[in-house]
Amino acid sequence: MLTSYNLKMPGAVYGGENALHQIAGLIGDDVKRIAVFTDQGVAGAGLLEAPLEQIRKTGKEAVIFDDLAAEPTYEEAQAAADRFKDSGADFIVAVGGGSVMDAAKLASVLATDAYGVKELLDHPGIAEKYVRTLMIPTTAGTGAEATPNAIVAVPEKELKVGIVNDHMIADYVILDAAMIKKLPAKIAASTGVDALCHAIECFTSNKKNPFSDLCALQAFEMIMKNIEKACADPDALEEKQNMLLASFYAGVAITASGTTAVHALSYPLGGKYHIPHGVSNAMLLAPVMRFNEPVCRRLFAEAYDRLAPEAEATAEEQKSGWVVKRMEEIVERLHIPTSLKEFGIGNGDLDSLVEAGMGVQRLLGNNMRPVTAEDARKLYLEIM
Repeated sequence: MLTSYNLKMPGAVYGGENALHQIAGLIGDDVKRIAVFTDQGVAGAGLLEAPLEQIRKTGKEAVIFDDLAAEPTYEEAQAAADRFKDSGADFIVAVGGGSVMDAAKLASVLATDAYGVKELLDHPGIAEKYVRTLMIPTTAGTGAEATPNAIVAVPEKELKVGIVNDHMIADYVILDAAMIKKLPAKIAASTGVDALCHAIECFTSNKKNPFSDLCALQAFEMIMKNIEKACADPDALEEKQNMLLASFYAGVAITASGTTAVHALSYPLGGKYHIPHGVSNAMLLAPVMRFNEPVCRRLFAEAYDRLAPEAEATAEEQKSGWVVKRMEEIVERLHIPTSLKEFGIGNGDLDSLVEAGMGVQRLLGNNMRPVTAEDARKLYLEIM
């Protein structure tokens, strides 16, 4: 555990019923034009209408960017930022999932000619915020509304890379279950398990600390208790709101701590094979947790105690094993793919996966149990 630590969060967070009604009050009189970042899926599902209705109340002009790419390359993120810069907008509202919010965060620090996304890949610390941002997530999973991270694909490396800079933390966040009520169960499941990964990885990270533990444990408990009903029942608004809160808490935990081997080894699966981020994390969750269990046993047992399950485990090893098994069961019950064969990936891809995965030392270094290339090979083989 770190001996010194800090906690950085969005400037203001609004949640609960009718939280969207806060929008108009957050856009100051000094704002001249509002950029609305979203994508075709969000717009097509009608989810943009409620936020736009509130934006119209301000009387400000709104420019809508609804063609943002899912899990964009750094060049696509740069193109989106360039279009934003040309629009002359001076406030950003992001309505969408992680890719939309990440693109908005990047745009907020790219209203300058001093650097671009390519430069931020190598020198993320040079970024400065130029435009205020409001994040409205439409999934309960990525936690992007809380983090200073923006994930972009780097095709030439066949990898996804995280750009991390505190200036990208949102100024405002709105968590309203109405925005995820119509989310398809398949997407709700994979993004929800992504948040579960954030929570348990941050709680078992070498960078864990009292701040991250507070958020990570709360997120873990809420996700484990709410995810199945939130995914299965469109009308389970209480459970959906709990998932939104848990996703946010897990995002805060990332900011205070950091993810570990699940995310490190999943990045090549998205970067080269374009497997959705939540799905690739879900595949690796149980294998990595089983691998980590011998050194994380006490922490898994602590997580067990928070859940207060009907199972009456008393020994630390029993508690720890139950938690790992329960996470695996959730992935199975939510019908998330658990084999790379479904994506046409086989043993012939193993060497390149191991090489790319081992390259993500920024996250592998957080893993409490050191991961060697041979360990990574065995973990990938478990999901072949």
